[in-house]
Amino acid sequence: MMKKAFTIVELVFVIVIIGILTAIAVPKFSATRDDATITKAKTTLASLRSALSQEVQARMMKGDYTPVNNLGGTVGTHNSTIFDYFDGKNNQNRVLEYPPLSCKDGSAKGCWMRTGNNIYTYYFPSAIGGSATITLSNNRLNCTPSNKCKYLEH
Repeated sequence: MMKKAFTIVELVFVIVIIGILTAIAVPKFSATRDDATITKAKTTLASLRSALSQEVQARMMKGDYTPVNNLGGTVGTHNSTIFDYFDGKNNQNRVLEYPPLSCKDGSAKGCWMRTGNNIYTYYFPSAIGGSATITLSNNRLNCTPSNKCKYLEH
């Protein structure tokens, strides 16, 4: 009676096929993660614009025409809430109901930081690299440089 088993050639062939499929699939998963991170940043920026518009309108209805000075967060502070309260005051309206945390450290990617007065920077994931700067000026959010801002626009 003869035992049935796989030959070494068949096993090597299967291992090669699995290796090829893995080589194709792993980069796709990595790209999908970067896409999700950028989509999250796009959504955050759209939410900021909407919240800013609502705050400006609410102030106008009260007869208050002072511009919004900042969207919360502390300049240069890592791993703390950002986009929490308008003008950085807890007695003001919230900017975002669930504000994200700023970058966990200086080398983090795919995150936001308040980098100056009325200046917020988004650090892109490694696939794109670099950063985009969002400046709050005259109750508007302006993005520079344009070659990076295109990734944040819907």
